[in-house]
Amino acid sequence: MTPLAVLRHGPTPWNAEGRIQGRTDVGLGPEGSGVVSGWRIPERLNGFRWLVSPLRRAGETATLLGAHAEIEPALIEMDWGTWEGQRLADVRAAGGTAVAENEARGLDFRLPGGESPRDIQTRLRPCLAAIAETGLPTVAVTHKGVMRALLALAIDWDMTMKPPIRMYSERVHLFTLDEAGDLSLDTPNIPLVRASE
Repeated sequence: MTPLAVLRHGPTPWNAEGRIQGRTDVGLGPEGSGVVSGWRIPERLNGFRWLVSPLRRAGETATLLGAHAEIEPALIEMDWGTWEGQRLADVRAAGGTAVAENEARGLDFRLPGGESPRDIQTRLRPCLAAIAETGLPTVAVTHKGVMRALLALAIDWDMTMKPPIRMYSERVHLFTLDEAGDLSLDTPNIPLVRASE
């Protein structure tokens, strides 16, 4: 069994504005960098190798945590298509029932010009199998959409309802991979130890 710890990147200016980032390469900025500089990874993850999404906010997070990380393309955020850069509340207000019906499709929720959570799972599976094949305990710095897709794989959640387990930002979520690369949830929401603690 191979441990896989998953961590969302630090906050960005677009997060603060409520904008959908998707594949747009937004960095952490001074405020987000300050937040991440106060994090410390729990000791139980010492010696893990690190993988990061190719987007800047994930790489900056790993660097600020002192990690030497490899870029893993499969960890990139969900492609939100024409919604990127917009505020989700505005999209929902403008789209009305059509947006609500699309969101209710769960794993098959698809955005104009974008991808679905099921698409994310499809691109993650070879990556998970490769991690399992190495047997190396791994930390992945990624994005909310990817984390939700991983949770859905681990607990067989179809995403049509609210998640039975909420994975908070600024936490580490520990999964386990079996030899085939199948995922199970071990320990969600492990607090990041603050620098002052």
